[in-house]
Amino acid sequence: MTKNLLEIEDLHTYFKTVDGTIKAANGVTFEIAEQSVLGVVGESGSGKTMTGLSIMQLVDSPGQELLGLDKEEMRALRGKDISMVFQNASSSLNPVVTVGEQITEVIHQHEKMPQREARRLAESLLTEMGIPDAVKMLETHPFQISGGMAQRVMLAIGIALKPRLLIADEPTSNLDVTVQAEILQRLKRLQRESGMTVMLITHDLGVIAQMAQEVVVMYAGRVLERAETRELYARPRHPYTAALLAALPRLDSVGRKLHVMRGSLPKVLDPPDECPYIARCSRAIARCRTDVMPTLMESDPNHKVACYNPVTESMRA
Repeated sequence: MTKNLLEIEDLHTYFKTVDGTIKAANGVTFEIAEQSVLGVVGESGSGKTMTGLSIMQLVDSPGQELLGLDKEEMRALRGKDISMVFQNASSSLNPVVTVGEQITEVIHQHEKMPQREARRLAESLLTEMGIPDAVKMLETHPFQISGGMAQRVMLAIGIALKPRLLIADEPTSNLDVTVQAEILQRLKRLQRESGMTVMLITHDLGVIAQMAQEVVVMYAGRVLERAETRELYARPRHPYTAALLAALPRLDSVGRKLHVMRGSLPKVLDPPDECPYIARCSRAIARCRTDVMPTLMESDPNHKVACYNPVTESMRA
């Protein structure tokens, strides 16, 4: 039986403002199996990135620290056991510090390694990420390189210490299709060869289909559905997931009108306890308006959905 590397249970990340409470992650629960790729998908503002940041404890909290670790203990864990790659590599890298210095700094924070050996490791990591002249790149500043190269550098930093869990937040956003495909293939190969566990945060369902074994669907800070990737794409149960998949262009839909999702994400400022998708949902029933948000319930083996009126097989036919 596959063991879980990470278990998230009832995660709440709230921000107090003068206008009310922003509930960015609102009771998020899921697990990530060892040596697997879990895709976390949803529209911008659904709480995907905030969930990743909360796992890394990169959100300041006046209350109890996640996992019961203090800041020093969590700092020791970051990079070595858990690492995160952010979506905007160009702004995540320090523009006035060379690429080599930034990679070796991460290495020296966790490993007692001679500078020369750390430089050789940095060179090897850059080569592994498909950078042709790694020695030259070590002496280059981030403002001198393209977005695709910057993303490769960020991934090299992310895997430098062979973390058990890599949280990749939109790792190929804003890149052209060919660069995106190459980076994803390298990440997939690294994950397979090293046995690293990956939490892949993205709004791109095509990336999820290519990379992930399981998928968590988020909306307005909540988890609406969780299933194996093939199962989710073939038999979506939540109306939101079904709408996302219906909006995807397909080869067999040439000449047909694409489905357009009406409405937009609700505000997460003091949200009601009911399902956040209710205003956009064509399947909402009376119970959706009177009861609190349903919990994730198992509809089939390895398929959970938080919905009082889920999509059925006959409706998809």
